[in-house]
Amino acid sequence: MRFIQKLRQGDREAFRELVQTYRNHVYRIAYSVLHDEQEAEDAAQETFLQIYNSLSEYREQGFKTWLTRIALHKAIDLKRKRERRREQQGDVIELASRMPVQSEHILQGLLAEEQRDELRQKIKQLPDGHQTIITAFYLDGKSYGQIAAELDITEKTVESKLYRARRWMREHWKEEEW
Repeated sequence: MRFIQKLRQGDREAFRELVQTYRNHVYRIAYSVLHDEQEAEDAAQETFLQIYNSLSEYREQGFKTWLTRIALHKAIDLKRKRERRREQQGDVIELASRMPVQSEHILQGLLAEEQRDELRQKIKQLPDGHQTIITAFYLDGKSYGQIAAELDITEKTVESKLYRARRWMREHWKEEEW
């Protein structure tokens, strides 16, 4: 096959030609196993990578059969991985459904504590003036009145400081960070 000879000689354009020639065939094989467009595309890409990496093993017989076999195996491998992921997700859901209510509360408490710890670390990155007000309001759960009394300022000042601290966070942090 001329693609193989050119590829073995290091011709990158030959690989592009090979992909152009067989991409629909490989995709159809993968899709027939996976029934999912994205996964079929992934399997097709993996097929062509495998072909490129396995050129030394090709014995100049039945190229299309060899290519088809690789595509079929890649699709089957992806399908198995997908099924294993579903089984593992099912196991987690089943385990969670069997957890006693008390265990769920403990787990929720641990997750909440972990989130608070992460938030405390982020708050340490705030300018000093913003750290106190954000900690008091969000972590300690204090009202404007309680914060105002502790800091000996007016409630309107507390509101203003919170506004400026939130604006600073929006400008300096990505949304998913807070």
